[in-house]
Amino acid sequence: MQGNLSIRDLHVAIEDRLILKGVNLELGRGQSHALMGPYGSGKSTLANVLMGNPFYQVVKGEVLYNEEDLLAMAPDERARKGLFIAFQYPVAIPGVTMASFLRTAVSGRRGYEKELMPIAEFQKQLKAKLAIAQLDMSIVGRYVNEGFSGGEKKRAEILQMAMLEPEFAIMDETDSGLDIDGVRIVSEGINKLFEDAKGNMGILLITHYSRILHYIKPTQVHVIHDGRVVVSGGPELAEELEQVGYEKIKEQHEVISSEVEEVGAVRRAGKVFWVQH
Repeated sequence: MQGNLSIRDLHVAIEDRLILKGVNLELGRGQSHALMGPYGSGKSTLANVLMGNPFYQVVKGEVLYNEEDLLAMAPDERARKGLFIAFQYPVAIPGVTMASFLRTAVSGRRGYEKELMPIAEFQKQLKAKLAIAQLDMSIVGRYVNEGFSGGEKKRAEILQMAMLEPEFAIMDETDSGLDIDGVRIVSEGINKLFEDAKGNMGILLITHYSRILHYIKPTQVHVIHDGRVVVSGGPELAEELEQVGYEKIKEQHEVISSEVEEVGAVRRAGKVFWVQH
């Protein structure tokens, strides 16, 4: 379907270690999906693969973006086509001001090939978007993320998202390192951008905790464990996780996995039986 991001049987390794072991997800524009899971389950690996980090090796599977092979695209091409990632740990770029960085990035996204977008047009858009991120104009004269507080870094990511107007935004633990007020401010920015997009943007919100989901209500919640999406549901799934934690999900997954392996072993022996639950 046009406007979809389709992840099919995705297997990803770092060096010789398999991290993702068959991830399947269908993400549509106009939808917000939350991907939750314990540390080391593969959440950030998925985000990095979607944005083209060459450190990760795709062993098997495919990712289709608007029916095109996303994995065949260079990272800059993915960004120009409308993918955006807000990093868990935004890096500093000494010597490059926020204004220069944003104008260059937005020009590439808007199709300016040989020149940057007119400065007057850029400044007009910038003033409107700063309010969404709850930042003042002084930040655009500073070097990207250099000397920024944790909250400023995350709000600067929201400013970038606002300026670029992506089709899909991948928010990799945007709530990490934020206090209660910071989570609220960032969430308000994301909600505003999602609302303003009027169904033309999808969000994949990656998080450990459900606290940000008190502000951002996802269309669906997915739980990843040991490199696989093991359960999906509505917003109530996040509330259930808050009550029982990830251990219950792990236990259920391990029971199911052992039963599947047992069935496979019997079938290989030329027999078939029903697993009793």
